[in-house]
Amino acid sequence: MYGSHSIDAPWGASVFGAASVDAAPDLARLRVAIAETRPKPGEAFEATRGGVNRIRDVLRGHGIPDTAVSTSRLDLKSSWDYGGERKFLGYECTASFVIELRELDLLESVLVDVVEAGANQVDGVEFDVSAKKELRAQARRAAVAAAREKAELYAEAAQVRLGPVVHIKDVDSEQMPSNYRSHRGGAAGGDGDGDLTPGRISVTAGVVVGFSLIGG
Repeated sequence: MYGSHSIDAPWGASVFGAASVDAAPDLARLRVAIAETRPKPGEAFEATRGGVNRIRDVLRGHGIPDTAVSTSRLDLKSSWDYGGERKFLGYECTASFVIELRELDLLESVLVDVVEAGANQVDGVEFDVSAKKELRAQARRAAVAAAREKAELYAEAAQVRLGPVVHIKDVDSEQMPSNYRSHRGGAAGGDGDGDLTPGRISVTAGVVVGFSLIGG
């Protein structure tokens, strides 16, 4: 399965190691958008701008600062109705943005209020951990330890000893099986309190380590 990560030259032992560190999510990113269609482009921009301002006011009311809201896309396009006879409906202006929420207890109420304020597109909610860099480093250390443990087992079975490490190659976590890199959450992985927050998030790492071999 990991042939693309292996080392071809038969100079020693090449082993793959993986590790996963679980953590409770402490932030969420809400991806929402507001789209308004008007006969003229300027009117569409104005209507969308008004909706964005309403949403920002709602977020401020929840104590969410403007710095936690980033605009990811502003789009203007012609809108048509193709049912039966092609009919021009006007110009559709769409503003998409990401809301970073660190008070997860507010997630449901913020999402409801944002929709009521005019966000007519909800693209999804992504949970994450703010200390991902530190957790990834921990997972990488554990992955190296797992690789060494596997290599020692092979060396013992082959009646040789491990020599120095001569090659280390990082493995992109997106190329690893889903059981290593998936976010474990939702109904199956939550704490059973009935909220929308996943119970745990897995931060993973994989590595290929090459060892030289010494005769037994």
